[in-house]
Amino acid sequence: MNFRSMDEFWGFYMSQHSKPSTRRWHFVGTLMGIVLLIYGLVFNWWVILLVPLIGYGLAWYSHFFIEGNVPATFGHPIWSFLCDCKMFGLMLTGQMDKEIKRLATLVTSQKTQMNPKGNKNINTYISFIFAILCVSLQRQEEIN
Repeated sequence: MNFRSMDEFWGFYMSQHSKPSTRRWHFVGTLMGIVLLIYGLVFNWWVILLVPLIGYGLAWYSHFFIEGNVPATFGHPIWSFLCDCKMFGLMLTGQMDKEIKRLATLVTSQKTQMNPKGNKNINTYISFIFAILCVSLQRQEEIN
C-alpha cells in the first residue's frame, strides 16, 4: 500500500493495532526500549544493543500471536516507528481511547464520501473495519 500522508498511514496503523492487548504490548516494548536506552547511555553502552531487540520483539510478538497480522514495520519502517511513538504518547497521557473514538467518528463521516471515479476510498474501508473491530473488542472486554 502507498500512503500519501502520515494521517493516512495513521488510520492504517491503528487498524493493525485493533486489539487493546496489542497496543499494551507495544507500550511495554517502547517503555522498556526507552529505559534500556537511558540505562545504556548512563551506565553501559552495550545495553543499547538490546533496545531494538526488546522494543520490536515485544511489538512483533503481539502482531504474530495476538493480533494475527504482519507488523506494519516490515512495509513502512519509518512511519511505523513514528506512529508507535504517537501511540505511546497517547497511551501515556490517557488519550488513546479518545483517539480510537475520533477515528471511528471520522470513518462514519467519511463513509459516504466518494473519490472522483465514484469508488469508495480504500482508506475508508480500512478505517471502517478498524472502528468495527475496536468497538466489538471493547464490548467483549467489558463483558469479560
